[in-house]
Amino acid sequence: MTDLSTLKLFATQPHPCSYINGEQATTVFVDPEAKVDVTLYSQLSLLGFRRSGGHLYRPQCSNCQACMSCRIPVNLFRADRSQRRCWKKNQDIQISAAERIDTLEHYNLYSRYIESRHQDGDMYPPSEDQYKAFLTSEWGSTRYLEFRINGELIGVSVCDHLEDGLSAVYTFYNAELSERSLGKFAILAQIYRAQEMGLSYVYLGYWIKQCEKMNYKTDYRPLELLVNRRWLRLN
Repeated sequence: MTDLSTLKLFATQPHPCSYINGEQATTVFVDPEAKVDVTLYSQLSLLGFRRSGGHLYRPQCSNCQACMSCRIPVNLFRADRSQRRCWKKNQDIQISAAERIDTLEHYNLYSRYIESRHQDGDMYPPSEDQYKAFLTSEWGSTRYLEFRINGELIGVSVCDHLEDGLSAVYTFYNAELSERSLGKFAILAQIYRAQEMGLSYVYLGYWIKQCEKMNYKTDYRPLELLVNRRWLRLN
């Protein structure tokens, strides 16, 4: 157990929020020089921190508390009809774990995904340097789930192995296969993988009620939200 009181934190200057128009956001980062391991990373995840590349961060806005960390207690999860249908439809997908995704095959899939889905986001236009910096493996915790059909790569989920669960960092996939609902399939794959590993949670990052793009997270029930440093269940 790391003494978190000795950990240095740095805050950004207020800047326009990426999710709620008219709001100012402030982000707190863990000292980049701090020695981070899986134990510390797990402790910080319990407090609402997330990873982006080699940085651990969480929102800390003075006038807004809309960003709420959320996680799925996987042993209590029961797929609804839509999720069961999605899983059944995609039984021809081969799921395998990989230790690295630094090939041209992986990057080309990521690049096509950003081009088709996120031209209005911070990751557009895609570049190999940005790809490596964002999805790099950190602290010995990162694994990659590959999704293939007849050998063709159609999706990748980047997930970090914490002491109590998996942290879903990012998923990218072939957006042309919209009928397969690959985003939903990828979350289900991480839930079932956590169950198989005897872990308790899948951390889904932040949920913002006012942000329509994040509504999908509440489809996975029960969902737990971090409120005033307590995880409360949303049934």
